[in-house]
Amino acid sequence: MPAPVQTPAQRTRVRKQVTVEQADGSALRGDLTQYEQHLAKLQQDRLRLKQVQSKAAKSQIKRELVAEYDPYLDGVLAADTGSPDEVLTTLLVWNIDAGRFERALELAAYAFRHGLETADRFRRTLGTLVAEEIAEAALDALAAGDAVGHVPVDVLARTADLVTGQDMPDEVRAKLFLALGRSVLANAGDAGDAPGAESLSHAVDWLQQAIALHAGCGGKKDLERAQRLLKKQAGPAG
Repeated sequence: MPAPVQTPAQRTRVRKQVTVEQADGSALRGDLTQYEQHLAKLQQDRLRLKQVQSKAAKSQIKRELVAEYDPYLDGVLAADTGSPDEVLTTLLVWNIDAGRFERALELAAYAFRHGLETADRFRRTLGTLVAEEIAEAALDALAAGDAVGHVPVDVLARTADLVTGQDMPDEVRAKLFLALGRSVLANAGDAGDAPGAESLSHAVDWLQQAIALHAGCGGKKDLERAQRLLKKQAGPAG
């Protein structure tokens, strides 16, 4: 396993070493490659997580762990070789679980560009996994009124754009559009204040797409509300 990376100098050294190893496919000085070291660390961290039953506790542990992989991942992204990488595809998911959505999308873009796939344990294509995990994180946070776990609308929109060409079940893509629509509506308070007409128009479009893809997605009442608010924004006809 790699030694803990704590200082900026150590992070830079790991990142540079990964970049070199990715380029020539070998370790420096005959040691284990950074990939091999981080894969071993990943196995240990998985064992640690396997001992925990609480989903919330697992998410907290992942929030503590994911940053430890950042120097390695930075090196992989810089090398941009597209080599199969179980560490990267696993950390993509862990970053979603940890609420680090920007990092997750950065890793997803790299993985999609190079045609990487998830390890068999996830039993979903990478596109399906990214769309579903981020959509469910958003929907769960909205249902719980969880400001900490809130997924910004722009993150959801970028996710939808990123997975446009990815094959996945219609129900999964519908879930992502539903999360987008509901996230816009979450900004409409009970006092009558509402998002702007442009945001509401997007919400209507997203909710219509969700329902078209999966009639049972649960978005019909959301669509009615979005249309009602949009009509109110437009004001009286004439």
